[in-house]
Amino acid sequence: MLLAIDIGNTHISIGAFLDDELCCVVRLSTDTNKTEDEYASGILSALSLRGIERKEVSGAIISSVVPALNTVMKKAMRLMFYIEPMFVAPGIKTGINIKCDNPSSVGSDIICAAVAAHHIYGSPALIVDMGTATKMIVVDSRGSFIGVSIMPGIMMGLQALSNGTAQLPQVGLDAPPSVIGKNTVDCMKSGAVFGNASMIDGMIDRFAEEYKTELPVYATGGLAPAIIEHCKHKITLDTDMVLKGLKIIYNKNI
Repeated sequence: MLLAIDIGNTHISIGAFLDDELCCVVRLSTDTNKTEDEYASGILSALSLRGIERKEVSGAIISSVVPALNTVMKKAMRLMFYIEPMFVAPGIKTGINIKCDNPSSVGSDIICAAVAAHHIYGSPALIVDMGTATKMIVVDSRGSFIGVSIMPGIMMGLQALSNGTAQLPQVGLDAPPSVIGKNTVDCMKSGAVFGNASMIDGMIDRFAEEYKTELPVYATGGLAPAIIEHCKHKITLDTDMVLKGLKIIYNKNI
């Protein structure tokens, strides 16, 4: 069994693959203060709840945008499974070209999403990855990553509203009954849900205009389900594209 691990700024997503099947996904909070022992304990407990035993795991691949946790997670993998995890880093085989000013600066999660789109759905593609930040990733007709647009994430915006004002509370991401809010909570939810959906729709139009053709659009990330259903464009939802991309990259490097 392979563990595909996506270390993000807010959450760590861990996908367990048996052959090519994604059996389960567990998520932990990202905390740079935790030790390898604490992460090992949390991962083993979460996997155990899904019926996965320690001895079943034979390999691991990691995408990380939190460098401070790379060594910690590597030590945790050694402690739990006696394995050396593979990292998505410059020099690894991905099966796609990276056409941008500084390829080594592209986030490994972005690369994984692009790999999954190209190999699973085909190219060209536009991927909307909604996590701590909202990223819109373009893969051209040859399967090359050609660029990305990065925007503040939905929860980041809501937290800024709440923390930066005296009277606005923290709210969830369930859609209000109307775009025209009639109370504080619904007003904020309208902006967060319908506002972000409209932003994505508008950006899709701009990408199509610049690319000179309509692009198939795919959405991934933990926050995507709350927003994508309110978009007007046709968007295919696949919340685990980064994990699937990790599995594809692992297969190319063993």
